[in-house]
Amino acid sequence: MSDRDLVELVRDVDVRCRLHGDFVLRSGAVTHEYFDKYLFEADSVLLRRIVDRMVALVPPGTDMLGGLELGGVPMVTILSNLTGIPALFVRKEAKTYGTLRLAEGADPVGRNVLLIEDVITTGGAVLNAATALREQGATVTSVVCAIDRSGPWAGPTHHKRHHRSLSDDEGTARLSGDGHLAVRLSVAMRKSPLVARRKSPLVAK
Repeated sequence: MSDRDLVELVRDVDVRCRLHGDFVLRSGAVTHEYFDKYLFEADSVLLRRIVDRMVALVPPGTDMLGGLELGGVPMVTILSNLTGIPALFVRKEAKTYGTLRLAEGADPVGRNVLLIEDVITTGGAVLNAATALREQGATVTSVVCAIDRSGPWAGPTHHKRHHRSLSDDEGTARLSGDGHLAVRLSVAMRKSPLVARRKSPLVAK
């Protein structure tokens, strides 16, 4: 995908998902602008364009693709179909009935699992999933996310050396608090202004 194609994709996602009106946030604050990620996830054409870009970000040696509940599930289903790598559906919490599973699909024990997430804001859900899967015996070192909304782009002067665990062209960083979890960005977006950069780092705070 060329830089121009990426800019067009980011703009299309923004147009589709950015709503205007009066919205009450979880904190209780009122905002006049709201980004509804489920609008791009429910748009089959737009979702396919995003996932197509994820294919090249799958590291060699990946055994399973772990889609995080809820937004990562539709993406991992398409990505599994495109790559032939089995999908794993990762819950926020293990079931309290039936199989009592945290992750639905094949057994992740001893497998290299690549996490798939739609939007990373704080990185908490990704870190929790990585920790839980590791406790079950899986190897989890990377996550591919569609959109980074963790904060303003820090710029290359803040792109520290240890962020370069993957090539810059893939847009990489490490989530703070977990030095063994690299992040590959499919689409880079910021709250305001909208930025599309293939080399932008993700720094979860």
